Amino acid sequence: MSSSMTRSAPVGAGGLPVIVVAGMAFEARIARGDGSDRVEVVYAARADLLERALRAALARGAAGIISFGTAGGLAPDLEPGELIVADAVDGPFGRLQTDRQWTERIAAAIGVGGAPGGVAARVRRGTIAAVAAPLVTAGDKRALHNSTGALAVDMESHIAGAMAAAHGLPFAVCRAVVDPAWRTLPPAATAGLRDDGSTALGPILRELLRQPSQLGALIRLAADARAARAALVQARRAMGVGGALRVGAV
Repeated sequence: MSSSMTRSAPVGAGGLPVIVVAGMAFEARIARGDGSDRVEVVYAARADLLERALRAALARGAAGIISFGTAGGLAPDLEPGELIVADAVDGPFGRLQTDRQWTERIAAAIGVGGAPGGVAARVRRGTIAAVAAPLVTAGDKRALHNSTGALAVDMESHIAGAMAAAHGLPFAVCRAVVDPAWRTLPPAATAGLRDDGSTALGPILRELLRQPSQLGALIRLAADARAARAALVQARRAMGVGGALRVGAV
C-alpha cells in the first residue's frame, strides 16, 4: 500500500490522535487538513488493506475514529455535494451507532461554517449504508434505499465503526454525496481505482476507447465529484476551526 497512513501528533483525549478513515487518496489529502489539529489518516480502497492500516494505527492508540470522504447518494432528494453526518451505519456488520455527542458537535461545526464569515453547509442526519463492493446502478441504489432507508452508501464506514466498537472508541461519520441516487456510473468511473486508493489514468482511457459513449456520463460524474470535493474541503475546515475533531473537547 502506498502511503496509506500518516502519523502525526496527538489531538484527542489523553494525548491520543483521532483517526480519520477514508477510501481514496484525494479524500485522505483533504482529511489531513492544514496541520493545525494534526489528525492521523488511514486509507485504502481494498478492505483488507484498510483494515491492516487501521489496526496498525489503533495499536499506537486513538481517541476516536471518524469515517470521512465521499458516498453514493441513495435518497432521491440528495444532490451532489450535500453532506451527511450519520447517526448510524447499516452494513455487513449490522447496525453500528455513532457517538451521539461527537456527532452533534461535528454537525454543529459544519452547519455554522466553522468560523466567522464561514459558509454554513447543508447537513443531513440519518443512516448511511455500507457495502463491500461499489453500487453503480440507479436500480441498485433505489433497492438499497428502500430496504434500509439509508441516505447514502460507502465502502469504509462499516469497517471504521466495527473497529471503533471493538476498541470501545467513539465513532463518527461525515460523508459528501458524489453520485446521486438517479445516476448510474459508467464502467470507466471505477476502472482506474487502485487497491491503495489512488487512481490510474490508463485503465480509464482504455475503457473510454473501448466504449466512447461513456464520455458524457464521465463528464457529468466529474462535475458531481467537484461538488463533493468542495463540500469535503469545507467540512474539514469547519471541523478543524470548530474543534470538532477533538474528542472530549467542550
